[in-house]
Amino acid sequence: MKREETIDHNVKMLWHAIYRMYNQQAVKHDITTSIGFVLLIINSKEGTPATKIAPLMGLESRSLTRMLKSMEEKGFIYREKDPNDGRSVRIFLTELGKQKREISRATVLEFNTTANELIEKEKLDTFFEVIEQINNLIDKKSIF
Repeated sequence: MKREETIDHNVKMLWHAIYRMYNQQAVKHDITTSIGFVLLIINSKEGTPATKIAPLMGLESRSLTRMLKSMEEKGFIYREKDPNDGRSVRIFLTELGKQKREISRATVLEFNTTANELIEKEKLDTFFEVIEQINNLIDKKSIF
């Protein structure tokens, strides 16, 4: 089987293309794709526990720690102790962070709207169905 015929190669290539496309937009607004995704994960009203962000991003906590520090230095976020759990920290968006979050949100929506306009609904439905089946295969580990 050639590399181009494997599922993982095609998913990886697609993700890298999407990531590059988002990064081209993000750079115009002094952020990165990764920062944009973190901004989208943070609840703009209640904040988000720092421990919940890394798993949602598929990151190691060390990588997220560096990114959060950078985001704090740029004035996108601030941290507060969780009032319900003194050991936990919640991440909140600053006004600047909310503006950058809205830019990220608009970029993601624009891409998805365009994809939905240009790709037939039936093909997208099949695409999502296949992705779900592959995720189920991986979760069940039934392929090995």
